Amino acid sequence: MIDPFVACIVAILGLALLGLPIGHSMIAGSILYLYLAGLDMGTAAEQLLNGMYTSYVLLAVPLFILSAEIMNSGSMTLRLLDFCNALVGRFRGGLAQVNVIQSIIFAGMSGSAIADAAGVGKMMQKMMTEGGRYPASFAAALTAATSVIGPIIPPSIPVVLYALVSDASIGYLFLGGMVPGLLMGGTLMLLVMLTARRRAFPVETPVPLREIPGITFRALPALMMPVVLLGGIYSGMTTPTEAAAIAAAYAFLISALVYRTVTPASAYRSVLSSARTTASIGMLIAGALVFNYVVTVENIPRTLTVFIQGLDLSPLAFLILVNILLLLLGCLLEGTTIILIVLPVLIPTAKALGIDLVHFGIVSVVNIMIGLITPPYGLLLFIMTNIGKVSLSSLVREVMPFLYALLFALGLITLFPDLVLFLPRLFGYQG
Repeated sequence: MIDPFVACIVAILGLALLGLPIGHSMIAGSILYLYLAGLDMGTAAEQLLNGMYTSYVLLAVPLFILSAEIMNSGSMTLRLLDFCNALVGRFRGGLAQVNVIQSIIFAGMSGSAIADAAGVGKMMQKMMTEGGRYPASFAAALTAATSVIGPIIPPSIPVVLYALVSDASIGYLFLGGMVPGLLMGGTLMLLVMLTARRRAFPVETPVPLREIPGITFRALPALMMPVVLLGGIYSGMTTPTEAAAIAAAYAFLISALVYRTVTPASAYRSVLSSARTTASIGMLIAGALVFNYVVTVENIPRTLTVFIQGLDLSPLAFLILVNILLLLLGCLLEGTTIILIVLPVLIPTAKALGIDLVHFGIVSVVNIMIGLITPPYGLLLFIMTNIGKVSLSSLVREVMPFLYALLFALGLITLFPDLVLFLPRLFGYQG
């Protein structure tokens, strides 16, 4: 008789290869496991309902998605781009530097790499390629690479999901992502500066200094959004979920009342798009919750912990092993799937080795985000080939230097945990 767990895995892979969404595939495979193992199949519904309807933190996900959609439908995005251009547009390769800066700023608003690429990234692609300023493949590669920063600097949807599976504090995880996100941005800006000189990229017409205060003032309501969001969390006035609701309301009010660019039709489209994205993520989470029950019943986390402890790995060696594993998986799987399925298996081992879960979480999320631009199946690569109208081969060729730069930043935060833990400890974290 076939082993129930083997049958479960075969069913999940087979259904996914046939085109069924991975969330549905995991639910179907898990129900098959329960049937073959002689367990109550109603357990699948119980796990799904308990996980989806008792987790307050999950409410933050649709709210962050909605705030990003509202921003992209209004003029907040354009005003922030004008502000970024006033800061760095005057230097050689200035528009490329604007691309990096806008990702750092927008990281404090959307929490999603895909939202950044599909929203602001589309505008940056048009601006950079207009009049033949930059090669389309370079602009698309840079936009893909800078979008990776979005989920590292808070708020972050992947970090919210990691908090769900690890029970680590969202507030401290958000703080832990600050320095690594800025490090990634700084690394990309340095590479852009060197590349701009080598390839003689254009210098934009400088924004007159007398106009900068006006541009800053017009962008100020949008720039205040991260302050409102993070200030509420770290002052203790709001939970991360409540802060996400405030962020969505703030984005709507600023777009509707201050900038007056949101119409009933655009607001409806934003809500509809957010609902579709949320439903897609929700089904994936539901499938993961049921499958994680199967993994727990099979005692796989404990078995893996004992196996790795038997290898006598140091914490650093384990982190390097996890980096390699997640980078390889990131080439093939969607990031949310990795967070919900793979990380719960690795977290008990990280705990047993004394690795701080905030550090482990940020390292893992950075890994998974880099996977979005890692050939052959990085999701952002496919998004940017469509947005930039470039071939995958030319995009991969241009993205490789940025990929190496981000891997360098990943190496630093892996080797030096204080890069992640400095800010959380400043705010009272005891880990």
